Amino acid sequence: MKADIITIGDEILIGQVVDTNSAFIAEELNSNGIQIRKIHSIPDLAGDITSTLDESIQSSDLVILTGGIGPTNDDITKKALASYFDSKLVVHEKSLEHIKKRFSGMKIELSDRNIKQAEVPEICEVLPNRNGSAPAMVFRKEDKIIISLPGVPFEMKTIVQEEVIPLLNKAFQLPVRIQKTVLTVGIPESTMADRLKSWEESLSSNLNFAYLPSPGLLRLRLSISGEDKKRMHKRLDDKTTELVQIIGEKHVFGFDKDTLAGVVGRLLNEKSLTLSVAESCTGGNIAHLVTSVPGSSVYFKGSVTAYANEIKTQIIGVKETDINSFGAVSEPVVQQMASGIKKIFKTDYSIATSGIAGPDGGTPEKPVGITWIAIGTPDKLISRKYLLGDHRERNITKASLIALNMLRNSLL
Repeated sequence: MKADIITIGDEILIGQVVDTNSAFIAEELNSNGIQIRKIHSIPDLAGDITSTLDESIQSSDLVILTGGIGPTNDDITKKALASYFDSKLVVHEKSLEHIKKRFSGMKIELSDRNIKQAEVPEICEVLPNRNGSAPAMVFRKEDKIIISLPGVPFEMKTIVQEEVIPLLNKAFQLPVRIQKTVLTVGIPESTMADRLKSWEESLSSNLNFAYLPSPGLLRLRLSISGEDKKRMHKRLDDKTTELVQIIGEKHVFGFDKDTLAGVVGRLLNEKSLTLSVAESCTGGNIAHLVTSVPGSSVYFKGSVTAYANEIKTQIIGVKETDINSFGAVSEPVVQQMASGIKKIFKTDYSIATSGIAGPDGGTPEKPVGITWIAIGTPDKLISRKYLLGDHRERNITKASLIALNMLRNSLL
């Protein structure tokens, strides 16, 4: 079964907004055995919507559109679909009731523009949008299905998972496809490929393997197709176990939807341990990652973003003489940051970072990307130096993930 994805919006074409919707939809469809034929990005123009729909419907079994069904004048997808399917717009009463309740709960006055969001082409089936105002719409043309979704990512994601996938499972005889993603940190893609070469060559033809790199992380996806679900699960589990053994527990931090911060939080919670953070070069990013996990207040006590040297000395307790002697980016300083923040917040563990994120500020002795990371444990300090490169954003991301993985390994 093949599918096309169409993202609608001038903001995507001019680079103002990154199209994450297509990536999410493609991943969801792929994991349910649906092959993506094409992904289109088109402007808010009726002619482009019509011509792209013509091509997609001719070549694919499923077409999913996202964007252009909001309340503003440039949101023309709904009108274009009504015209395309030769259907008039009518008020969908359940959607209107939902919109009224939603705005009443937020104490916002309902405008005519908002009420119009409850209008849909009469011919379509409506899928509820519990996180927003614009309902999703389903159209059928012969044996093809066309679905129009909101462009707001968190609205779209919920509709896909709760409404679209169940609908597709009823409408089509989808192939059985199971996948498992192994999440790793600390090994570059090329190094990993060399390490897994023999293992990868031994995989059977119905088992696919993919490398999915991002700054600081490498996801390894195993997927298998077939008819015997029980046998497929066992095969996938066996190969996943082999993969983890080859890579090692030090670098494998989780599976599928796990996050490094979530795994660290789970370990801290299970052991009734607490954490504090002192950040310089990572600028509060570690604290952000830790607190993005629901329930993190149980184990995370607080942080200090000690960017200036006087904050390191006056608040955290780093010796000024050591900053003068070794520099702020040094092992003695980052160790004192880890021990100082641990003492201030009275925690079991601590993380400290100090480095030159770039793109400026490097010297021959201390180039851009040099980063010292320290972990304070109940009985010792662990500190390591890393050379991360010359890209500021990636350096911050990499340093944050390395620090969390150092903590994870300490907890293990």
